[in-house]
Amino acid sequence: MAEQRRNERLDQPREPRGIKLPRFDAEAFGRWSEGIARGMGTANFIVVMTVVITIWFVWNTLAPADLRFDPYTFTFLTLVLSLQASYAAPLILLAQNRQADRDRVALEEDRRRATAQKADTEYLAREIAALRIALGEVATRDFLRSELARLAEELDEMGQRRQRLERRQQEKDSRQEKRGQRPTDGVGLDEPRDDLDGDFVRDARPDGTGPRRSDG
Repeated sequence: MAEQRRNERLDQPREPRGIKLPRFDAEAFGRWSEGIARGMGTANFIVVMTVVITIWFVWNTLAPADLRFDPYTFTFLTLVLSLQASYAAPLILLAQNRQADRDRVALEEDRRRATAQKADTEYLAREIAALRIALGEVATRDFLRSELARLAEELDEMGQRRQRLERRQQEKDSRQEKRGQRPTDGVGLDEPRDDLDGDFVRDARPDGTGPRRSDG
């Protein structure tokens, strides 16, 4: 009794008891079963099986009695077909289970890829939103074009106003030369003369009766 307790140790696994079945490669057997199930699910198998059964019927019906190996009621044929059906069903189920395992692995991979793609899409959406916010504070091409066009228009207007002022000054100088007065050298060419800023200057007459510079 003490020897038996000494042999049954709790820190060691118990040896399996019973009949030991022969080991086989499950992967190879699964591939073999899938091949059989795939072959039984084709039109060639149905055609060949129909031809064999027809020949079986014709031979055991029309052949001489001493050559018939399975006479009427065809007991042996029934046994063969039953044996085929009993093996075909488990083989088909095994093939379906392997296909279901592959489909599950493919589904998990597709789910993982979809999750990664969703995360990448959300990241890109956030980056695009940040870029849009950043670009909102940057001058765009249309804005620069509009500003340059406005500046060009202002420069054209200033050039036209300067040309008008120069013509006026030339006319004024010509009138003063006709009157015998000394012409002014470029007076009033720096800025336009108008009534808005109080700098409008009219030519004073020699007798002092003409309009004078307004003091605002």
